[in-house]
Amino acid sequence: MALSAEEYMRQALALARESAKEGEVPVGAVIVRRGEIIGRGRNRREGSKNALAHAEIEAINEACRRLGGWRLFDCDLYVTLEPCPMCAGAIINARISRVFYGAKDPKAGCCGTVVDLFALPFNHRPVREGGILAQECAEELSGFFAKLRGKD
Repeated sequence: MALSAEEYMRQALALARESAKEGEVPVGAVIVRRGEIIGRGRNRREGSKNALAHAEIEAINEACRRLGGWRLFDCDLYVTLEPCPMCAGAIINARISRVFYGAKDPKAGCCGTVVDLFALPFNHRPVREGGILAQECAEELSGFFAKLRGKD
């Protein structure tokens, strides 16, 4: 049974909170196909010492393994933070149909905030919708950074 966009985003938020508990920037992502979550990911850059360990990349990787191919045509991605250039490129290359994100990223957001990579004339253009549980997603990030600065 398919959930609402908010319910899928809550699943992504739960993953983001797992990252925060491990000292990682709290970003979580899920990939959904026909109402079923087929890929999950969360930020693990610090622990893995790997610049590629973004939530979206992990979720795409898991979904591809699960489906046995790299094309995710009929899949939707829910992510707590607007995708960066690397992740937006991976989303385009994976042929993900729709992207739903929570908080905007004023420093690296590539779904319209800094630039809109999905609007460029690539061979695939995912549909995107921002602002799903935006306040909750933004609060998770701002709370994490406040704790880092010792201002919690």
